[in-house]
Amino acid sequence: MTQRKRHGTVALAALLLTAATGCAGGARTPGAEPARHQPASPAAPSAVGGAASARTGFTLVASGDVLPHASIIRQAAADANGQGYDFRPMLSGVKNVVSAADLAICHMETVYGQEGGPYTGYPTFKSPPEIAPALKETGYDSCSTASNHTLDDGAAGLGRTLDALDKAGVKHAGSARTAEEAARPTLLKAGDATVAQLAYTYDTNGFPLPEGQPWAVNLIDEQKIIADARAARAAGADVVVVSMHWGTEWQTAPDERQLTLGRSLTASRTDGRPDIDLIIGTHAHVPQAYEKVNGTWVVYGMGDQIAGDMINHEGAYDPRGNQGTLGRFTFVPPTAPGGRWEVAKAEFLPQWFDTGRGRVVDVNAAIEKGEPLTAVRDTIRDVVLGRGAAMDGLVMGE
Repeated sequence: MTQRKRHGTVALAALLLTAATGCAGGARTPGAEPARHQPASPAAPSAVGGAASARTGFTLVASGDVLPHASIIRQAAADANGQGYDFRPMLSGVKNVVSAADLAICHMETVYGQEGGPYTGYPTFKSPPEIAPALKETGYDSCSTASNHTLDDGAAGLGRTLDALDKAGVKHAGSARTAEEAARPTLLKAGDATVAQLAYTYDTNGFPLPEGQPWAVNLIDEQKIIADARAARAAGADVVVVSMHWGTEWQTAPDERQLTLGRSLTASRTDGRPDIDLIIGTHAHVPQAYEKVNGTWVVYGMGDQIAGDMINHEGAYDPRGNQGTLGRFTFVPPTAPGGRWEVAKAEFLPQWFDTGRGRVVDVNAAIEKGEPLTAVRDTIRDVVLGRGAAMDGLVMGE
C-alpha cells in the first residue's frame, strides 16, 4: 500500500482485543432510522508472551463491480470536457470512506482498450484506461481483476489492463501476464500487517484461456484456492483476503455453490489457524448478504459500484442493479504468537449509483442531506442482514 493520508491509525483500547444477464445497461432515480456507528480505530497494542507489542491494526474497505457500460463511458467523456475520460467525479461520493481506510480493494470487472479507443460496453467490454488513475485517486490500493469479462479482448486486453493499473500504482490480483506473475501472491501493507489478496472467477463467458497461458485468469477451484492461501501465508501474509466472482445474477440470496464454497473455504485450517480471513464476493449485480461462517466473514455479493441502468433477465430495468455496499472490516493483531488477526468490527455502508447524475452516492450521507433514499437504504440493509449477520456484530457504518 502506498502511504497516503490514512485516518484512524491510532491506539485501540485493549477492550477490542477481548471483544465483518445483468451486465447489460444503458438514467433513473429510486423510489425507523437505524442507529449508525462510527468506525473503530484500527490500531491496537497486542500482548504477546506477557509483553506489550505496539503492533498496529488496520481497516480494510472493499467494494463491488466497476462495470463501465456505454452510458458510463459517455458520462466520463462529458466529465472530462472533451479532454479524454475522467472517472474521478463519478467516484467522488465515496472518496472520503475509501481513502480513509488503511487498505481499500475494488473489483475491476472489465478490461481496458487501447489509448484513444475504440471503447465498448456490453456485451464485450473495452473500457478507457483512465479508470485506473481515478481508482487510485479515490483511494483504492488494489483491485481484483478475475471476472467473466477478463478475456473480452483476449490476452491483449488483459495485459493492457494490468499495465494501466501498474502505471497508476494500483495493485491487482486474479489475472496475470506471465506464469511468474500468476504464481506470486499480491501482498499489501496495512498497519503492521501484510495482507494477501487472491482473486478467482467462475468463468470467462466461454472465452478460452489464451493458448499456452493456463495461468492467465484464476478460475474457481476449491483446492487451488486453499493451496494459494497457504502459499500466501508462507510468503508472509498475516491476513488472507479472497475475492470471489461468483453467484447467480439478479439473485439476492446466495446460491448453493456460494454457500458450499463459503463453508469449505472458511473451514480450511493449518495448525488450527484459518487459511482465509475474509471472502469478498462480486458478480450478482445486486447486494447479497454478509455472513460469519466458521468464524470468518463472507460477503456473498457487494453489488455494483459503477454501472449503467441495469437490465435483468426479463429485459426490464431493475434498480437493484445500481445498489451495493462498501464493506469495512477493522482487524486487530493476535494476542499470542501464531494467532489470527481478528475482525474486531464489521460494518457495511449502503451505496447507490445514480445513473441520472452519473455519480456513486454514499446513501447514508445523502439521507442526512435530505435526499429521499431511505427506501434504497432499507432495501440494501434488509438483504445484507438477511442471514443473521447482526447477531454476529455486523453494523451499518457511516
